[in-house]
Amino acid sequence: MHMDWPRLAAEFSQPLKELRAGTPETMRAFSSLARAALEAKALDTKTKELIALGIAVAVRCDACIAFHAEAAVKQGASRDELMETMGMAIYMGAGPSVMYAAQAVEAFDQFAAPTRAAEAVVK
Repeated sequence: MHMDWPRLAAEFSQPLKELRAGTPETMRAFSSLARAALEAKALDTKTKELIALGIAVAVRCDACIAFHAEAAVKQGASRDELMETMGMAIYMGAGPSVMYAAQAVEAFDQFAAPTRAAEAVVK
């Protein structure tokens, strides 16, 4: 395992709380923007999270990869959907996106592991 993505996401909780406390108006506006952007309209929320994950790869943001990989799993994204998204991120971001796409796959798999384990028990 290259990185523990769930741990990375959890470690950002406290610094994000501090940022919210230090810049409450800005962070309220950012949260409002996020809610508006993620609202299901012509695109469903799962598709929007996959787009965000692809952008996170293209701009090389580790924390963004962690949060959007987790959100994509929670929205029911499949690994095949993830892989197509990574294909687009690689297309748009070239070589560096290949490396970050590999990290995004690892993050997705780590967040999906509990879901897969639960599904295996049900079968």
